[in-house]
Amino acid sequence: MVITIDGPAGTGKTTTARLLAKELGMRYLNTGAMYRAFALHAMRAGADGRAGELQRLLEDFGLEIEYTNDTQRVILKGEDVTHLILDPLVERSASELSRLKEVRQLITAVQRKEAEKGDIVAEGRDMGTVVFPDARLKFFLTASPEVRAKRRWLERKERGESIAYEEVLRDLLARDEQDTKREIAPLRPALGAIVVDTTGLGIQEVLEILLTHSKKVRTL
Repeated sequence: MVITIDGPAGTGKTTTARLLAKELGMRYLNTGAMYRAFALHAMRAGADGRAGELQRLLEDFGLEIEYTNDTQRVILKGEDVTHLILDPLVERSASELSRLKEVRQLITAVQRKEAEKGDIVAEGRDMGTVVFPDARLKFFLTASPEVRAKRRWLERKERGESIAYEEVLRDLLARDEQDTKREIAPLRPALGAIVVDTTGLGIQEVLEILLTHSKKVRTL
């Protein structure tokens, strides 16, 4: 069984997906981490985005996904880069690279391969629309830009970053524009997706909504 959770940054989809997977006894797949891992791979290689270089990087992309105590670990060529890929520079680069057809094709193939290993809760931006269009259950989380920016700002402050809320909001709005307007796999709710506005909700409240729908589907 595949459950997809899509949505823009700051909607709580990562935390909710991880908790939902744990509650249902399923594996959690953070697909955004895969794009960030490739971005880190490209940055380390000093790639400038030319087709030839990208092809070489794609062929040399040694990505592995491991699970320890319900936590997903991202292994790049034998190195655990789970925390390194949280860097804002890596995140911005991942957003740029994710618009490229060749990159999306490779990552999509890796994601589908993970689903073959068993039941998963897949979280990202095109899970229900492109990667798993036949998923049993699809969710799309949303929230106001201001609330999403505040959540991201607090996350980054907790990681020890010194950044203004206004800068986070600007970056978030720019990412929204990029994700919704891109030609390949634009960010949008999948057909049949259950849309949940998390603006005034806590993580536990969002989790309960998703759990209720998930349990209904599992009993069918």
